[in-house]
Amino acid sequence: MVELRDFEQRAYELFLENLVRGTSHLALGQEAIAAAFGVAMREDDYTFCTYRGHGHTLARGASMAGAMAELLGRANGMMHGKGGSMHLTDVTHGAMGSYAIVGAHLPIAAGAAWSAQVRRSGQVSVCFFGDGTTNIGTFHEALNLAVVWRLPIVFVCENNQYMEYTPIRSVTAVEHPAADRASAYGLEPILVDGNDADVMYDTAVKAIGQARTGKGPSLVEALTYRHGGHSRADPARYRPEAEVREWLGRDPVQRYRERLLAAGIDEGALAPIDSEAQAKVDQATEEARQGPPAALEEIEAQV
Repeated sequence: MVELRDFEQRAYELFLENLVRGTSHLALGQEAIAAAFGVAMREDDYTFCTYRGHGHTLARGASMAGAMAELLGRANGMMHGKGGSMHLTDVTHGAMGSYAIVGAHLPIAAGAAWSAQVRRSGQVSVCFFGDGTTNIGTFHEALNLAVVWRLPIVFVCENNQYMEYTPIRSVTAVEHPAADRASAYGLEPILVDGNDADVMYDTAVKAIGQARTGKGPSLVEALTYRHGGHSRADPARYRPEAEVREWLGRDPVQRYRERLLAAGIDEGALAPIDSEAQAKVDQATEEARQGPPAALEEIEAQV
């Protein structure tokens, strides 16, 4: 979680330096979800995520330097500088893509699960998406067939309360956009605190275990909150100040630190975690800065 937090913070700083090509969608405040599933997943499992997918990709063990270089549009990026922030992909680590089109990846994730089922590989597909996706047709289509075919897939709705600039509650017929719809597909409603790393890990282990043992899909709704705007171009002034303060008080990284201290872990034992994470981000940043810009003549390579 600390590494994901430090990476996102550095990405924001580089954006302010005008080094990040295009915009970026950071998951500051949502790190517990990606981190927990990353630990719970098997090495050959599949991850599918949205354009807010830096953490999900890194949580699978993908190169931090490769991710940072990709944000900077450098040739040493994991997509050779052609994907940018919204399209991080590293199939060698099971990170099957970050998708810019809302909801587009759900059928693809279900297809990967179907492939695993047919091949009897024991692999599980984990598909992350935002609350707004639950109001899109592909959500229902993918979920329906996943249940009908008992596919080894876990659908994870990261409900950060806002569909871009719009409160999800103002455009959704139910209170909990994913959990309240689970019963329509014969699934157990799973509504959890997405800012509690322990809760998220336990949820991930259970859902992945169910999928891997042939018991079919799960639909998890994790309540969370992004610390900043939808993208770096969004100052997020539409959110009530009291609401922001309340959710900042539930910061997943700080909460876990406090939990460890309360359990008797010495502050000195936590210091190396912080310093090692920062050193890793510094090294990744330096490698990214040293990489050459993506060459124009390579624009059609691998297409």
